Amino acid sequence: MSPLKPPRARRVAVVGGARVPFARSDGPYATASNQEMLTAALDGLVERHGLQGPGAVGEFVAGAVLKHSRDFNLARETVLGSTLDPRTPAYDVQQACGTGLQAVIAAANKIALGQTESAVAGGADTASDAPLGVNDRLRRILLEARRAKSPGARVKTLAKIRPAHLVPDIPRNAEPRTGLSMGEHAAVTARAWGITREAQDELAATSHQRLAAAYERGFFQDLVVPFRGLARDQNLRPGSTVEKLAALKPVFGLDAPGPTMTAGNSTPLTDGAATVLLASEEWAEARGLEPLAYLTAYETAAVDFVGGDVAGGEDGLLMAPAYAVPRMLERAGLGIEDFDLVEIHEAFASQVLATLAAWEKRGLAPVDRARLNTAGSSLATGHPFAATGARVVATLAKLLAERGGPGRGLISVCAAGGQGVTAILERT
Repeated sequence: MSPLKPPRARRVAVVGGARVPFARSDGPYATASNQEMLTAALDGLVERHGLQGPGAVGEFVAGAVLKHSRDFNLARETVLGSTLDPRTPAYDVQQACGTGLQAVIAAANKIALGQTESAVAGGADTASDAPLGVNDRLRRILLEARRAKSPGARVKTLAKIRPAHLVPDIPRNAEPRTGLSMGEHAAVTARAWGITREAQDELAATSHQRLAAAYERGFFQDLVVPFRGLARDQNLRPGSTVEKLAALKPVFGLDAPGPTMTAGNSTPLTDGAATVLLASEEWAEARGLEPLAYLTAYETAAVDFVGGDVAGGEDGLLMAPAYAVPRMLERAGLGIEDFDLVEIHEAFASQVLATLAAWEKRGLAPVDRARLNTAGSSLATGHPFAATGARVVATLAKLLAERGGPGRGLISVCAAGGQGVTAILERT
């Protein structure tokens, strides 16, 4: 019997996207769950691309970073609450801020191998409805009481509970290995790379101005679904300028002279959800859907942000794309100069600037700022952790399609835990 030949990889089309406007935490979406937001985004995608009916989509892949126990099957529950066929399989993924892009990659791989013809990928996160854990001491007492062999033993165990045990465990924006927040880690990297306050404020102001311009020209009309009274990203400040941002006080890196990172050049805590439709060329053609772009390469990386060259800037928490992108470009036989558009997730302005500097240090050409985040990015839109990757993919795909001819776009997303997820979109 002859061995099975490996399947030839097919091109994976990005057909469209839908997301809810992103909102600042504890604002309009304060009582909205991950599932509610993700369902709204998915329903918008279903309506705009005619995905109703049996078997319309092969599967749904999504995730969230901040999850309640009730979210253990988030993607599947979202399908069941949506207008998508309830027979659509679904599963969760999670890779911190890279979750949305990793969901896209997971779905794309199955399409490329012919295991499915279409899929929806995405993510949601709410910083407003973050899960509160039971105090660990109280949890241990309750478990001990559950194991008690008699009612008397159970009462005796429960009598150990003290008022201090009732204080819940509040989620912390900190790395378990270091105890430092993402902002404090970014401040260390900013100092290592010599990133100035002026450069950060200029990048942040540009992000707001470009996002505002994109909304004004109707770019997001078929990408954003109104939700809970919002039609635009709440964090958007159209009048943002370098001068206004310069008046803000630093909030990170205060333990060293000359701190540069403020609330204005850092991404705020955000609530939101985003989805993107992927398919084979044949599936899209059969339904009369024009692909926006094709996903042609992707790469992940991780750095040792605990014991590596952190002080030197090489292995800062958010620097993994500095390794992933050069590897991906080498494998694809491309250079930065071969890209018409570059999308870098703006967790912090300093992180974007440090990444650009690191790419140059590794021999890549400088990124033309006119091609960088041309419709704004996370500093302006906000950053619901697991939703950002899907937002970026849909945005970049449409930007490439707008150009009319062939084009190529690069995606770079940094993530907690010292990780990075990157990808390439193309039109031919």
